[in-house]
Amino acid sequence: MIIDKSKIKTIDIKKPLQLESGQILDNFTIAYETFGTLNKNKDNAILVFHALSGDQFATGINPITGKDGWWVTAIGPDKAVDTNKYFIICANVLGGCMGTSGPTSINPKTNELYQNTFPLVTIRDMVNAQVLLLDYLQIEKTLCVLGGSMGGMQVLQFCSSNPGRTYSAIPIACTASHSAQNIAFNELSRQAIMADPEWSNGDYLKLNKNPRKGLSVARMAGHISYLSEEGLQEKFGRKLQKKGDFKFTFDADFQVESYLKYQGNAFVDRFDANSYLYLTRAMDYFDLYRENNGVLANAFKDTKIKYCIISFSTDWLYPTSESKKILIALNSIGADVSFVEIITNNGHDSFLLDEPEFLRSVKGFLDSAYEEFKASK
Repeated sequence: MIIDKSKIKTIDIKKPLQLESGQILDNFTIAYETFGTLNKNKDNAILVFHALSGDQFATGINPITGKDGWWVTAIGPDKAVDTNKYFIICANVLGGCMGTSGPTSINPKTNELYQNTFPLVTIRDMVNAQVLLLDYLQIEKTLCVLGGSMGGMQVLQFCSSNPGRTYSAIPIACTASHSAQNIAFNELSRQAIMADPEWSNGDYLKLNKNPRKGLSVARMAGHISYLSEEGLQEKFGRKLQKKGDFKFTFDADFQVESYLKYQGNAFVDRFDANSYLYLTRAMDYFDLYRENNGVLANAFKDTKIKYCIISFSTDWLYPTSESKKILIALNSIGADVSFVEIITNNGHDSFLLDEPEFLRSVKGFLDSAYEEFKASK
């Protein structure tokens, strides 16, 4: 997927970035957007981390797709993350495909597309790149860092690696390490992409090809994990796409089949297949236990950050039990932490939807943290 870069705000980082793999990115680009206004005291800045399929266009109209930003339900004037009050920063992650350096970028050393020669990145690498963005914006300490799913992983990594750079944090619907089931789902998606002949060992853009079928199936498989059984049953059940009996073909007989095909086909028009491989691999590598000798509490040792952990009752991708492990770790070191489980049938994707209790929880925590942060300065 090649994008119109004239519609994207970027900065070029001229200092080397040491990656966890041992490789070094000498020069790289970060694409980002800001919403709202940074106040004189620079104490109203919020860094939002996006999930796997997200980008920097968290709210407003995405100029590339022409559609609403991915978190328009939460971010905007008078919303939970109020742009009349706060200054919101959101960057496309390292390895992404919306302007930040990744497989679709040009390698400055060869002047050719990176494609599958881009180095593998981790959640820590993504966070380190965005810390450099904060440095560029001259923001020493944010009011809050927040995000859901892969964005929540970045929140946890940020708090572990940079505890002095934020006052508060909201990790949403996430985990401190991927389970075997999580890894299995991601591997299924990756294999679907790589099995598509159009993938061409990752060199498809150079060959003017596109593994649309593989990426579509990958998205369909992933999308199932974002929904709950209750939600699927309530919305689709066994409803047929057309009235009458079965067609006795392999076309979409059931509405749920048609829905998944639509989701898959829509995704390939806005996302890059190689980026999907890179980002899912980064999620699989994420493991705060491994980084801290198997003790999650060590990841947050001596933290002064104020936390609000949020989970959803029907999220089986990152169930409430995973959030509770983070809660227990933070409680064990006496951290200032609150926990909310939202009761809903909307599964993992609940944080992207208009969930009133969730949005009220985010707003209440942010507004309280802001008053405390101002008073502490």
